[in-house]
This record gives sequence, C-alpha cells and structure tokens, in this order.
Amino acid sequence: MPIAPLPDRAVVAIAGEEAAGFLQGLVTCNVETLPPGEARPGALLTPQGKILFDFLIARAGDGFHLDVARALVPDLIRRLTLYRLRAKVTLAETPLTVSAAWDAAPGEGWLRDGRLPALGWRLHAPEAPAADADEGAYHAHRIGLGVPESGADFTLGDAFPHEALMDELGGVDFRKGCYVGQEVVSRMQHRGTARTRVVMLRYPGGAAAPAGTPVTAGGKALGTTGSAAGDRGLALLRLDRLADALAAGEGAEAGGLPVSVEKPGFARFAMPAEAG
Repeated sequence: MPIAPLPDRAVVAIAGEEAAGFLQGLVTCNVETLPPGEARPGALLTPQGKILFDFLIARAGDGFHLDVARALVPDLIRRLTLYRLRAKVTLAETPLTVSAAWDAAPGEGWLRDGRLPALGWRLHAPEAPAADADEGAYHAHRIGLGVPESGADFTLGDAFPHEALMDELGGVDFRKGCYVGQEVVSRMQHRGTARTRVVMLRYPGGAAAPAGTPVTAGGKALGTTGSAAGDRGLALLRLDRLADALAAGEGAEAGGLPVSVEKPGFARFAMPAEAG
C-alpha cells in the first residue's frame, strides 16, 4: 500500500453552526449529503460557470475541511470571506498535512477519495504518516487513471467543470439547489454542449511531451498537453475537432510526437470511437 505526502496541498477549516448551509449555496457538490469518512470533490465557480477553486471537502466536527492546493489558500479564504456576510461561519487555514494512499485500505482516520475508488484515500493529520512513496508516484497513479488536476491539466478561471471531468467524478450535483455558476453548468449538462474534455494520451515512443505542448491533427489545433508520467499523459482537447481529424484520416500529434487519444475508463461522455 503506497503512502505519499502531498506537500503542495493544505487544509482550510470552515466551521460554525451555519457552515453546511453556507457551503451548500456556494459550491458545486452537495455537502448536506456528504457522509463521514469521504472527501468529496467540489468547486467554487465564477458566475459564468468557470472553476475558480477546486478542492476535496470532508466533514470535520461541526464543520468541514477543504483539501486544496496550498498556493490557493489565501485567495480561497478571501473569496469565501466575501460571501460570508453575516453567516455564523469561521474560515481558517489549518496546520494539517495531507497524504494520499492507494491499492489497499490504510486504516482509521483516512478518508475515501470521492472522485474515484481506485484513487484511494486521503489523510488530514497534524503530522504526515510514514511514507513509502513520493508525490511523483501519486501523480503517476492519478494520471494512469485519467484524473485531472487543476494547474497541471486545466487552468483555473478558464475551464468549466465539464471540461475538467468534474461531472464524471462526482464533483457536481445536478439535483441540488442553486450555487454560484449553477445555471451555466446545468445548461451545459442538459444541452450536452461540452465539446472540450480532459482525455488520456498514450505515447508509443515512451516519452511524453512537456506540459503545455500543442496537440494537433492535420495541422489544426486540438488543445494542449497537461501532466504526464512515463508514456501516459493527459490533455485538454476539443473532441469535435478530434472527430473531424479522425474522419479525415489524420492522426494526433503532441509536439511532433504521435499520440493515441483515449477516454478515461470511468468516463461516460461521447468520444470518437477511432481515438481509442
């Protein structure tokens, strides 16, 4: 059972008697149905429906812990403070560490990663447990499953939840009440208008292109590469353009390297069949 510390992650505590209602009216996931022992993906959006912050939410006492990229903590707290108004809620960064484990249940205190069972578990603790893997091993595991991460595979402030696969990974509840950006996200869901998605790339040559490399087919832009590990990588691509390229007999390339494009195993969205 690999255990890896995630030093680029931090934990923000949201506490108080109105914490649940406060978050329920802001974020994409349903915090009222969140069971103990689960870290559920969610996001805070712009009014236009784009992701400002993404995180994993878990219950903690009378409130919640938000597992978020460490660099985003100050901005996240400032943004949540703007929405707090007179709500009986406190917001604070905690000194807790974040660790990940996968392949076997690690034991008491760990949280199930609500995005995908195969991702494993998260731990928020004052001290990191003994580790036998590093952050790179965790990201290789994540990439191999096709799970994107903000900053690496999509840009915050520019991507919709559907593009980041949050609709496929349990990060959007389409039955809950209103939240910031909800109208746009619901419209994309009901109209099926998400043409851009994070997908998986396989590099037959064994070496992946650097992040940010343009992905093309027949000289036309499809999108850009994201994180990679070994011969596997992720990319944010226009699927309609990929379908046109495949129909014309044109293969995809990333920085001149031939790639095959695959849909993550958990995904349900439509994908050009010939892509993989």
